[in-house]
Amino acid sequence: MTQETILDTITRQDWLGTAGDAIQPAVIQAFEAGGEAGQKIKNFLHGTWLGHPLHPIITDVPIGAWTTAAVLDGLSLCGQRKLAPGADAAILIGLVGAVGAAITGLTDWTGTTKKKRKLGLMHGLLNIGATALYTTSYLLRRQQNSRGAAIGLSLLGYGVVSASAYLGGHLVYGEQVSVDHTATSVEYPSEFVGVLPDVDLAENTMQRVEAGSVPVLLARKNGEIFAIAHTCSHLGGPLSEGTLLPDGSVRCPWHGSVFSLKDGCVLAGPATEPQPSFEVRVQNGQIEVRLAHTKSA
Repeated sequence: MTQETILDTITRQDWLGTAGDAIQPAVIQAFEAGGEAGQKIKNFLHGTWLGHPLHPIITDVPIGAWTTAAVLDGLSLCGQRKLAPGADAAILIGLVGAVGAAITGLTDWTGTTKKKRKLGLMHGLLNIGATALYTTSYLLRRQQNSRGAAIGLSLLGYGVVSASAYLGGHLVYGEQVSVDHTATSVEYPSEFVGVLPDVDLAENTMQRVEAGSVPVLLARKNGEIFAIAHTCSHLGGPLSEGTLLPDGSVRCPWHGSVFSLKDGCVLAGPATEPQPSFEVRVQNGQIEVRLAHTKSA
């Protein structure tokens, strides 16, 4: 089967949509029930504090550990039996890492919709299956005369987790999940550019304007004008259609990420990357903006 056929087959599965409709709200409500503490936990799991998604970092632990286990198991079958304990330890390390990967991945998954949500759910189900196989393999390794079956299960688990990693890669590179959607080949203006007459921006309102070919969000709050990138860094939501909050921040209408209008920093996930922010001035009755700073690489 081609890549397109595999992906299309997954996205045509209605049961994935039904399951997603039931699971996703339950996870979101669980965080919301925790109030401010729940939001802080959610931000931590997204990687907001890191400025980078946390999930892909943690996934390196089980994949790396289980790859090591596969190599050591292979060598032990070739006569290097002293390596068997190392393989067993690698399996256990992978299982611990899989827990962290599952929790962070589930948190990120709550910020997806439609096709991405179906693919993400299948990605998670494959990982659950692989983890179950590795758990059984580890338990069998603790018993005598069961090592052959244990290795067989771990190799099967490695095949399943590899398929899951393929889907995970497509979600990032194909569906652009966990990609900074403010990154662009178009240059942000380094010199002041007129974007809107000052009289057209009322107090406690925000508008989308164009600084050259770059969409910018303008907002006036407490008599001060702010400007940040209009396209949400999480999944490209239009911030001008979101909510201007009393504390001088804006909430994305798509998945609820909250950004400071002052400097574009992330106040609440699922976004992890800040919005580029702009210096603002009013010249001859015209609001002008230019890029205030560049984002860290």
